Amino acid sequence: MIEEHTEVPVEADVDRCWLDQRVVTRLQPDAAGDELFAKFDDAGALALYEQAAKLEPGNFEALWKTAKGYIDVGDRMTPKNKAEEKKQIDLYIVAEGYAKKAIKINPNDSQVHFLNSAAMGMHALQLGKKQQIAMSKEIKAEIEKAIELDPKNDLAIHAFARWQRRMAEIGGVTRFFGGILYGSIPKGSFEESEKLFKQAIALKPDYSNHHLELGRTFLAIKKKKDLAAKEFELAIACPISTSKCQDYIDEAKAELKKLKK
Repeated sequence: MIEEHTEVPVEADVDRCWLDQRVVTRLQPDAAGDELFAKFDDAGALALYEQAAKLEPGNFEALWKTAKGYIDVGDRMTPKNKAEEKKQIDLYIVAEGYAKKAIKINPNDSQVHFLNSAAMGMHALQLGKKQQIAMSKEIKAEIEKAIELDPKNDLAIHAFARWQRRMAEIGGVTRFFGGILYGSIPKGSFEESEKLFKQAIALKPDYSNHHLELGRTFLAIKKKKDLAAKEFELAIACPISTSKCQDYIDEAKAELKKLKK
């Protein structure tokens, strides 16, 4: 595997607000899944979404919700051993399959391209270095497609910001030798990461993860610790809007605590 700081960027964070923008399908399991999803019962919602997708395999709504459900459940896992890590990765692989089926039905949907990029990113973590590098390019292409289809997709913009930061973190020596062994490694920019996170925040200022990750980009720049602290404070003040928001808030508190030492 690639060293931790060179891993393929992953943005499996899927905003719950999309449900408010979608029309509930005619299938009862899917509608019931929406109710559980709104209560942050990701596993329960997934079971119903997948039931709907199996009842009607060509239903775009059921397919993308099932893909998203697998990502949500995977994101909530905290693996403690290799077996649990494999189980988590397997969830993302299934999510990727559903996302790709949804893309075949509607290739012009921004969110489903983002979902595909998120699932692919997590899937890539179990692959070898050469495959990870190749997939990082595919992930970037999917994120860019999502933004092209909807320039206001704050989560796709957030994902691209993280991609930029992760690529920028790959040092010159690692990039040089990695390029020789495995092929050209995509380049990223901390400045572009900062710019993109600010765009995401402008679109959705009350989402904790946008502020958390912008703070981390400021830390990576090193000369902007005061700005990082401000972003962590803003993250902590954000409302709980997804099942993962409390985790983001807790992470922001931990980052802020480290800064104050």
